[in-house]
Amino acid sequence: MKIKKGDLVIIIYGNDRGKSGKVLRVFPKRSQIIVEGINFIKRHTKPSQQNPQGGIVEKEAAIHVSNVMMEFKGQRTRIGHRFLKTGRKVRVARKTGEDIDT
Repeated sequence: MKIKKGDLVIIIYGNDRGKSGKVLRVFPKRSQIIVEGINFIKRHTKPSQQNPQGGIVEKEAAIHVSNVMMEFKGQRTRIGHRFLKTGRKVRVARKTGEDIDT
């Protein structure tokens, strides 16, 4: 998966289209990510020790990776890979050709 935790992404499909946020968690086996402030769901919870009141809790839900694009220097871009002379693999912004990981 080309998107990592901490990346800035733009939502390109769905109800939150056009919004951007930081990736909080990545689920490579399911090809899903959780983005900060995007795709909120309401969860009805029973009272517990952590939440004695119970009630309705809003939290971010996972979104499929195909519905987001990486944001790099204010532009949305696809991501590629390139090998350095040292043998290290770095991510590259396809639009500008610049290294994302340095």
